[in-house]
Amino acid sequence: MSYLNQKTINAVVNFSGVGLHSGKVVNLCLRPAEPNSGIIFKRTDIKQNNIIYPNFNNVTNTSLNTTISNEFGVKVSTIEHLMGALFGLGIDNALIEIDNEEVPILDGSAKTFVKKIFESGIKSSQTPIKIIEIRKRVEFKDGQRFISIEPSKLSLNIDFELKYKNSVIGSQRNKVKVYEDDLKDIFSSRTFCLFEDIEQIKKMGLAKGGSLENAIVVKENEILNKEGLRNKKEFVNHKILDCIGDLYTCGYRMLADVKCSQGGHYLTNELLRKVFSNQENFAVLEIKEKVLPQRYFQKNLLKSIA
Repeated sequence: MSYLNQKTINAVVNFSGVGLHSGKVVNLCLRPAEPNSGIIFKRTDIKQNNIIYPNFNNVTNTSLNTTISNEFGVKVSTIEHLMGALFGLGIDNALIEIDNEEVPILDGSAKTFVKKIFESGIKSSQTPIKIIEIRKRVEFKDGQRFISIEPSKLSLNIDFELKYKNSVIGSQRNKVKVYEDDLKDIFSSRTFCLFEDIEQIKKMGLAKGGSLENAIVVKENEILNKEGLRNKKEFVNHKILDCIGDLYTCGYRMLADVKCSQGGHYLTNELLRKVFSNQENFAVLEIKEKVLPQRYFQKNLLKSIA
């Protein structure tokens, strides 16, 4: 059954734009890949040692984005929105060619990635999908912030809480069933920042390509973007998008319940490192209907995870 098999894109998809933090113009080409290839980044502006795998062990920076690097120091940053789109669309295998160091921010969400990839078509193979099953509860804390992961019967559920002193953002919470819910609001939710933080962010050498065209900016009690918010929970929904993209650095989709309060790229990466440091915490399942445990025989849920 095709929905149990690995998928790639049906045709080449191109994106161009500016890097949010680098401010550099970048061209990105998404190409189909063979089964069991996984997701691969290739820096086409570099001739040698230019392959980087988006694995949690290769994450070298989590300050306002997720950056991956290979052993030669070649990096690609701000991968999380594209990774979230690939996860959500069920893409197991793809080659991502990029001619600079940062994935284009586009409109600050995953909306354009999802739209163009979906329009290109999704191609199924004859190779069964693989999925991570979480088998033990694992938690990572950083002061008042925390993230946890625990077993789930047949879903990936994310319960995310956001707390800001700013009255516009305030406290927001949302729960999504990633394989079953309509993720339109998640994919379309944009990155955001407080106006008073912009100067400090730029002093860090970041947000050189940031603008109201690719980020929500909140100044005191006002949203500076003329169009306002795309959905009522856009702030926390964007954090869920980031979380989905960062979770995909485990290499596969997963069955798990994830709960997070005031988290971000750092917490998710540290959680994955902790989970995969002990083989008792997880299992990699090859999803073949003939050998599936009885609990998997709900066809609508089978379709959702694939």
